Amino acid sequence: MFKSVLFKNIIPFIFWYFSFIGLAIIVDLILHLLDLKWIGRSLGYIGTIVLILSFVYSLRKRKIIEYATPKTFLEIHEYLAWIGSVLLVIHAGTHFNAIIPWLATLTLIIVVAFGIIGKFVLKEANSTLSDLKKDLQSKGLDKVEIQKKLFFDSIMVENMKKWRAVHLPISFIFLILSLIHIISILLFSV
Repeated sequence: MFKSVLFKNIIPFIFWYFSFIGLAIIVDLILHLLDLKWIGRSLGYIGTIVLILSFVYSLRKRKIIEYATPKTFLEIHEYLAWIGSVLLVIHAGTHFNAIIPWLATLTLIIVVAFGIIGKFVLKEANSTLSDLKKDLQSKGLDKVEIQKKLFFDSIMVENMKKWRAVHLPISFIFLILSLIHIISILLFSV
């Protein structure tokens, strides 16, 4: 059966990803129903600290830190960023009372999405595309016919390869919005 990159890799990712966001919002709603709002607030502090720790990878990448391999720090970055992001999405929950925190949450969700695309989805999509090419070659199709059949999938994979072009600038925007949010909380909460 001919299963394109869209149906094999992209749609399951979208479903899984939005399930994660929905689950975080449900956890926040449960905390509110149980009158445990303080846990959500605490998760904001913890999530921020965990995310800050995840950026040690950037220090290793720029050779400010010399020990261990960049791959080790990348794996640490991925896990800590994921955990910190989950905590921050639970912290953000369903609060509609301030625009800056919501913009920060939205940028966080985009950063995580493109990080996951770079880590998992692109690798799987490349593999799927390669398997599809081999399958079509084994059926005797020539190069032009294969390119026509896989045109949409090829364009999708090529565009996914540009994930860093979104991941890094949106990470910076997230950082700025988060700092504004944190500073305003420190200044205006009594």
